[in-house]
Amino acid sequence: MKIVVVGGTGLIGSKLVKKLREQRQEVVAASPSSGVNSLTGEGLADALKGASAVVDVTNSPLWEDAAVLKFFETSTRNLLDYEATAGVRHHVALSVVGTERLLESGFFRAKLAQENLIKASSIPYSIIRATQFFEFVKKIADVSTEGNKVRLPPVLFQPMAGHDIASAIGRIAMSSPVNTTVEIGGPEQFRLDELVRRDLATRKDPREVISDPHARYYGIQVSERTLVPNDDARLGETRFEDWLRQAAKQIPKTDLQPA
Repeated sequence: MKIVVVGGTGLIGSKLVKKLREQRQEVVAASPSSGVNSLTGEGLADALKGASAVVDVTNSPLWEDAAVLKFFETSTRNLLDYEATAGVRHHVALSVVGTERLLESGFFRAKLAQENLIKASSIPYSIIRATQFFEFVKKIADVSTEGNKVRLPPVLFQPMAGHDIASAIGRIAMSSPVNTTVEIGGPEQFRLDELVRRDLATRKDPREVISDPHARYYGIQVSERTLVPNDDARLGETRFEDWLRQAAKQIPKTDLQPA
């Protein structure tokens, strides 16, 4: 089957393209660099011709509230319109666990708008809500740093490896649409502050992680279970310790300093 991965050169998209090709699927890695732009519609008609499924793993290049909303609404509408014309019968989109609990953020309001457009469309769909990626744990520390201290709430956290996310998306893309939302997460739960502390220690990053119940997550107030999936979530296999061990081998010396 032909599967078009929109955002196919990004962190998850590139992993997904590789996994689908290993499964002998016909895959188009669509992105602006390949002449396919979901925001403007450029190249979509040709890319979607003969496609059975379209997977949307795009992300907004801008983070200001109005800009990110415009990106997800415009991009999603374009994809759904071109898919209808091309006869695509499965729209797969990557979203975020807890989106409806994170609406203090313009980004998550935009993700919810994206989900609602997909649900209202005539295209059969599967929405995949994933927990945070292992690859972004250090970024969480960076945005939560004040001086040489990282303040984080001790809430539950269940991140997963990027390649596990790609595997889950691939399995769903090759299957029939579920016409609902599927949640995926990592195999282990942690406290957010503890996990970041372990990540920074492995990097030999001297920043001190402070457990602060009033601290925010990307500027958002979160509660105990805001960031974890439901009990019926599909879980990845990669444990954080194993991923961290592999990642540590690739950490450049310039990455060992506090942000």
